[in-house]
Amino acid sequence: MDHTLDDSGKLILRLALGIMILLHGIAKITGGISGIEGMLADAGLPAILAYGVYIGEILAPILVILGLYARIGAVLIAINMVFAIALAHAHEVFQLTGHGGWALELQGMFLFAAIALALTGPGRFAINRQ
Repeated sequence: MDHTLDDSGKLILRLALGIMILLHGIAKITGGISGIEGMLADAGLPAILAYGVYIGEILAPILVILGLYARIGAVLIAINMVFAIALAHAHEVFQLTGHGGWALELQGMFLFAAIALALTGPGRFAINRQ
């Protein structure tokens, strides 16, 4: 197997996942997290947990993009996505769109890409292989 192609694929996965999640994090910095605090309170959870979104959508994607402890970053993104699905999208888990796609395609892609990255590692084009 050509390891360069394998490592290139991991780099593309890291960059795509990291950049797309980071854009969500930037929106949280500019727009605030009051909506997340409200969802947590409605679920009976402490509103302070909303600050975890900065870990899952700012710190974690930066780690993934750089390939610096990318597996840890990927696990943090996966945890963030589980919370996002549970708090904001649980009602859509078993729904399809009008075009037949899963209503949670985007969230599912983020979640499963993060899990795949956590399992495979960041590849050779990374600061470290963790």
